Amino acid sequence: MAARVLSCNFDTVTIWSRREELAQAINQERMNSSYLPGIEIPQNVVATSSLLEATTGQDLLVCAIPSAHLREVLQQMAPLLTEPVDIVNTAKGFEPNTLQRLSEVIKEEIGDKARAIAVLSGPNHAEEVGLDMPAASVISSVDPEAAMRLQDAFFTPNFRVYTNHDLVGVELGGALKNIIALAAGVADGMGFGDNTKAMLITRGLGEMVRLGVCLGADPRTFAGLSGIGDLIATCTSKHSRNWNAGHKIGLGQKLREVAGGTHMVIEGAFATQATYKISNRLGVEMPLTEALYRVLFLEQDPRTTLVEMMNRVRKHEYEDLGFAE
Repeated sequence: MAARVLSCNFDTVTIWSRREELAQAINQERMNSSYLPGIEIPQNVVATSSLLEATTGQDLLVCAIPSAHLREVLQQMAPLLTEPVDIVNTAKGFEPNTLQRLSEVIKEEIGDKARAIAVLSGPNHAEEVGLDMPAASVISSVDPEAAMRLQDAFFTPNFRVYTNHDLVGVELGGALKNIIALAAGVADGMGFGDNTKAMLITRGLGEMVRLGVCLGADPRTFAGLSGIGDLIATCTSKHSRNWNAGHKIGLGQKLREVAGGTHMVIEGAFATQATYKISNRLGVEMPLTEALYRVLFLEQDPRTTLVEMMNRVRKHEYEDLGFAE
């Protein structure tokens, strides 16, 4: 997705693939049939399996690496960087072992070799961006000048980019919405309707805000593209791998069965586990996340879990956001 967008603004864009056969297939077929079948890759996008070739002489590096493997790739990349570069992360999640946000992992491993670290996040299904359907996203960095510079790098006639300096909030929005998308998929798999999904999206957003504020995010960020925008797209679209995984679980499969049957990473599962641990450590109440954790990792029956969640103690709607009178 990022390569296609950047190809509109740069003479050459290089994609790195760890598999040589995939790199060759992309160059020959002008398509990534394994992950985005039917999406044409522009001629000025070149694939390589050499990390050295992919990083040498580049001004901008975009990381779209699953959270569990990001640090390993960065450790290979860091010695190859001879000049400071802008690094933009598009993956959405937490590092499973450390529970760190991915920009924190990048900062630890790349350090002074990063001219700026930024996050690109929003409701951007690659299947639609690849067809040049109108979309919008948010670029976030603690460096305002870097955010504007990178805004220009990604801005195209069909891809509108906004800046936001709340890096924590933008990053959390992208990671936490995957949890709610999994839950929405479970509900759909069990045969529930629009009312249930609306409840999950709305109350899930409340959980996102609650944890975000505790971690230093601006609550307004969650009302934007990287929050409610991404949440709506991921909870309602069959393009969403998290929704699809949840749907299969709602139909009766277990997480281990679903994960074993796909070559795609289910980031929402990692995010659920990480967020469950983070919220317990901080004392932040996140009942939907806790319920999904029990379904995914304790293999509790989803219907039993839903009944327990629905029958929690009665509350004012804004009470757990600190707004009750």
